[in-house]
Amino acid sequence: MASPELATASAIAAMVAAAEEAETTETHTDELTVLMSHIGLETFPDDCAAIAHYASLSDVVIFVEEVCRLQVDHNAIMSLGRNVSFFTNLTFLDISNNRLTHISSTVLQLRRLKTLVAKNNLLEVYSLPKEFGSLTSLETLHFGGNSFDEFPMQLIEMEGLKKLFLGANQITHVPVQIGQMTSLEVLYLGGNRLKEVPATVGYLQKLTALILCNNQLRSLPSTVCQLKCLQTLSLHENRLTTLPPELTKLNLLDLSLRGNPLVVRFVQELAFHPPTLLELAARRIKIKNIPYSEVDLPRSLVSYLSTGKQCVNPNCKGVYFDSHVEKVNFVDFCGKYRLPLMQYLCLPNCTAHPVQNSDDDSDCDGDESAVASAERIKKVLLTQ
Repeated sequence: MASPELATASAIAAMVAAAEEAETTETHTDELTVLMSHIGLETFPDDCAAIAHYASLSDVVIFVEEVCRLQVDHNAIMSLGRNVSFFTNLTFLDISNNRLTHISSTVLQLRRLKTLVAKNNLLEVYSLPKEFGSLTSLETLHFGGNSFDEFPMQLIEMEGLKKLFLGANQITHVPVQIGQMTSLEVLYLGGNRLKEVPATVGYLQKLTALILCNNQLRSLPSTVCQLKCLQTLSLHENRLTTLPPELTKLNLLDLSLRGNPLVVRFVQELAFHPPTLLELAARRIKIKNIPYSEVDLPRSLVSYLSTGKQCVNPNCKGVYFDSHVEKVNFVDFCGKYRLPLMQYLCLPNCTAHPVQNSDDDSDCDGDESAVASAERIKKVLLTQ
């Protein structure tokens, strides 16, 4: 079986050959990529001479300086050798799916690096160099699937960062300083342990995607509604019971809410079919005790009016015909048992907020609220 060193040499040699062939077809040298993925590397080649030996290169310095993309993903590397800093024109570095426990300070010398992918490693908050924020050239940073339990504060200094992926970690808190990262367009914090999001997230005016799914959020700051460019808001699998009313003013293309307590309420309301115009009129007649007879109305309508039933809520004077809400209520029986009793209520809001009716025109406000509730539900996308 070939050693990792030989596998490395083969990979680099193949890339050089591809680059030479590209030059003959007028391909720009700034597209040169070195691929060393899935070859079982445990260590990165420790000096340029080793790379030259393995790849049979005549001029290593020129070759290294021409590389703009370096992929060493899906190996067993625990740290990067110092020679990674020799790739002075590197714009893309993928070191994901290794065994990295820290990011070497040599990465800080990659002043043109725009994308760093280090997902699915063993990185923690102390794994980053203190000066990591000096990589101001970075536009995309992927630290998903690591062991961060805190938000790395060095990232706040990266004012030019556009896409930040910190999903599938154990982060419990997002600092208020995140509002300083005003260039962010994508913020992925899904799969952490967040219980709240700071209001300063509303300062991220360029944000188009905010991913907060699979956390422990109970509420969302109203400042999220200030994100006028936001198109994707992922909130599924949290503990949300309410949403800011202004959320409906955003032009969202994707709003995911499944797996939250508020969805149960929405689904219950959605299951309630709003009364028809016929039933609304019949309810008004019965509640207001408006007299009628077969002289005034067709026999079919008189017969329909006779089917009206009183809402069982003692605080409600409502009447229902075809449209009603089912509720299971447990009632004491002989002081020893609690038996389930199916009750039929006139409106969904009778289940949690009993309607206090009077003799004025407010008697049927509940009917209007039911229609309004149905309209509100239409604005909520429950992504499957």
